[in-house]
Amino acid sequence: MGNSHVKINKLLNIYLLVHNTCRGDEMVDYSPLWKTMKEKNITQYFLMKQGNIDNKTIYNLKRNKGITMATLEKLCEALECTPNDIVTFHK
Repeated sequence: MGNSHVKINKLLNIYLLVHNTCRGDEMVDYSPLWKTMKEKNITQYFLMKQGNIDNKTIYNLKRNKGITMATLEKLCEALECTPNDIVTFHK
């Protein structure tokens, strides 16, 4: 249970950062996602079909828009990776 609690806290921190991007003081960047997908030979089609990520979310990811915590978790599960393999933030 302790390990699960740590994972939830890390995801919560990332969620808060993603949703704070509308302030303009942080910029979300999903370039690690595309790199991870390339390294693992995973397509957008795979994310939509196997990862249950809808096409609107793919559209938003391509434009560095905010995503929900549930989406971040789905991406982590589909790609078998951590949030750091999906998103970074820049000031």
